[in-house]
Amino acid sequence: MNKVMLTGGGSAGHVTVNLALIPRFRKEGWSVDYIGSENGIEKQLVAPHEDVAYHSISTGKLRRYLDIQNMKDPFKVAKGVFQAYRIIRRRKPDVVFSKGGFVSVPVVVGAWMNRVPVIIHESDLTPGLANRLAIPFARAVCTTFPETEQHLDKGKARYVGAVVREELAKGRAERGRMLCEFTRQKPVLLIMGGSLGARKINETVKAAMGRLAERFQVVHLCGKGQVDPSVRYPFYRPFEYLSDELPDVLAMADIVLSRAGSNSIFEFLSLKKPMLLVPLTKEQSRGDQILNAESFRKSGFCEVLQEADMTADTLADSLFRLYDSREAYRSRMEQYEQKDTLEQLFRLIQAAAKKPG
Repeated sequence: MNKVMLTGGGSAGHVTVNLALIPRFRKEGWSVDYIGSENGIEKQLVAPHEDVAYHSISTGKLRRYLDIQNMKDPFKVAKGVFQAYRIIRRRKPDVVFSKGGFVSVPVVVGAWMNRVPVIIHESDLTPGLANRLAIPFARAVCTTFPETEQHLDKGKARYVGAVVREELAKGRAERGRMLCEFTRQKPVLLIMGGSLGARKINETVKAAMGRLAERFQVVHLCGKGQVDPSVRYPFYRPFEYLSDELPDVLAMADIVLSRAGSNSIFEFLSLKKPMLLVPLTKEQSRGDQILNAESFRKSGFCEVLQEADMTADTLADSLFRLYDSREAYRSRMEQYEQKDTLEQLFRLIQAAAKKPG
């Protein structure tokens, strides 16, 4: 039996590709292990897969700014490397697949120390800090954007396209309407701020709801602990997050307001959902979402509203404009060539597991 060790975490974006791959591995009879942090979102997301053995390790945050924790975290990372090394030595996987995030660095190094081949996946247009640290220890780096290849060693880069969870295509709009108690008479706006929520988006949506409610039924994924009970409208449905119900809610949505994380926007693209993207600022991130959003804007798949320009009025105006132009966006999305990325990625991992180091 082939054995794969998956890693990645810190946000849902660093887990969703792994979640898409797990059923494919199990279908082929592979044994699947997962290394993540003790309290990260990855542990929560992997938990429903009872046939996946989850292992926790110590992890530190890799910061680009001065912080007292920067003195402590190298010791946490070193401890994580030792723990990952021992887990990999004991479980003996044939290959390690890393989706990125801070927790993945010790796992990649631990795999390299055990001479286990590593395949990395990079969702964003440019590699994140964790993946940049891990790439020297990897055999190949699979990319979502073709432009990413110019930032990598050509001998390691593999353009595979976007991995989209198969279950998203199985959503049913009628089930989504039943969940939210929505009607067919009014269009649906889905607001997604990311797995950790988006406080600025949430605050601006609250200020704009008077106008938005006149035109849309709104389902709002606010993030953990960010549902505001004071926001009450007849067809406004806030949730912290959705899991099994998400495909149905996406199926009923006419347009989407979202951050610009790569996994999410490619999922919206695959479902032909016109989107207004509000990327994280450079102060909040390394600027990857700004590049993602600009790439989609140039392709005609979305409208972009920078957070610095976002007010209740500019948000409402942008969403109204997006909805009025929705058919033009859908037409351009129909021309996008969807690759069978999941199968291609599985074959690359399978080949690495069989190929001697």
